[in-house]
Amino acid sequence: YGQLRSDAPDYADLLFDYAILDEAQFIKNQTTQNAKAVKRLRARMKLALTGTPIENNLAELWSIFDFIMPGYLYNYHHFKEKYESLIVKQNDEKATARLRDLVRPFILRRLKKDVLKELPEKTETVLRSALESEQRKIYLAAFAQTKKELAERIDEVSVGQRRIMALAALTRLRQICCDPALLYENYKGVSAKLEACLDLIDSCLESGHRMLLFSQFTSMLHIIERELEKRNVRYFYLDGSTPKQTRADLVQAFNEGDVPIFLISLKAGGVGLNLTGADIVIHYDPWWNLSVQNQATDRAHRIGQTQKVQVYKLIAEDTVEERILELQERKADLADKVIAAGGNAFESLTGTELIALFEER
Repeated sequence: YGQLRSDAPDYADLLFDYAILDEAQFIKNQTTQNAKAVKRLRARMKLALTGTPIENNLAELWSIFDFIMPGYLYNYHHFKEKYESLIVKQNDEKATARLRDLVRPFILRRLKKDVLKELPEKTETVLRSALESEQRKIYLAAFAQTKKELAERIDEVSVGQRRIMALAALTRLRQICCDPALLYENYKGVSAKLEACLDLIDSCLESGHRMLLFSQFTSMLHIIERELEKRNVRYFYLDGSTPKQTRADLVQAFNEGDVPIFLISLKAGGVGLNLTGADIVIHYDPWWNLSVQNQATDRAHRIGQTQKVQVYKLIAEDTVEERILELQERKADLADKVIAAGGNAFESLTGTELIALFEER
């Protein structure tokens, strides 16, 4: 896609028989240069392949159709007014049915369980850990301050600013749940979730399992690195700064070798890696977008996997992490109603719902 952006003028006079997009979610944002360059291609037949046609919002589905069949879902302004706003904000079942009927004839949906019948089963478990002592005090203080600030300003700012405020506040709270040391350099206390994670790792190592451990926060991965080194546990590490060839070498070495743990940044390692050498997947912190998290899990649960895959989601009990998990479960049916499983809970939050994340229970 990056190369096409640079070479787009060279394709202007060409008419292809086929233009096929792999990982078509790379054009999900209609305003990006990726999308604009791809949509200038001319072809008699256009196809788009993606496992996540809707990651965050229905505009992404519109953008893909705007490549395949320009105008079929109208212009975006009309699409937003007649479908997206009604479906996302009002949960309008009639609008959902109309959109589903429009796109269904042009979508071949393949579920993994239907295509890969020989694939071993996958089990998901949520492991909750209770914050205690100093970590609990820090969390409650930050929670109270955040709630106060949002309550004072939530009605004064635009929807976009509201989401930015809430995202920043929730990120701080999530970091405290992971380990207060992510925010406070001088913090020397314990992290309940880190201790739970290390106990889980010890148990898996004793049983001979091999693990992928994902986190959104590279700084958290570095903390886990130090703990593994104290235990003389061998591991690999990958984040967005890892060179392409090194990524490939690490993947091959992990699948062929006996290094038991691969620490991976969620965004850097969520796609494009085949890591069937692992049979345990640990998500250290929840991510807003279930599709991204599921794609990360699929680094292990994919063709070539011969063992059952156990997925652990680590959640700090009675914190905003738990509420985010509940919110995801309530709102994750948006994409499934239209086309496939997934959806981003955070994208469509109202002001009331945002405040509700910070309500006491």
